[in-house]
Amino acid sequence: MAQVTVNIDGKPYRMACEEGQEAHLIDLASQFDRYVSHLKSQFGEIGDLRVTVMAGIMVMDELSELKRRLSAVENSSAGASNREEALLAAIMELTEQLNGVTRKLMAKPEASPPEVHK
Repeated sequence: MAQVTVNIDGKPYRMACEEGQEAHLIDLASQFDRYVSHLKSQFGEIGDLRVTVMAGIMVMDELSELKRRLSAVENSSAGASNREEALLAAIMELTEQLNGVTRKLMAKPEASPPEVHK
């Protein structure tokens, strides 16, 4: 297990992470620190715990919005997929009809009985 030290609101926090994930963890902490700094600039000194909770709620709000957007995109994609399937089915049906017409046109005419003239 690797360890890194991240800074949130000017305070160092030592954290463990998987090997190779150190830079990612530092980047995540940096992003979270920006939330905390933004809240402190807006509300002043309201307590570390309160600022941290507010920043966490902001992050969760953004995550919720991203999930909602992703779900909308997935639903839109599913609708497109259904339209593609319907179009494919229509093309297949048209192909069968055209093949039937082609078979009729290519068929040898049936010999009709000779006409008898009286």
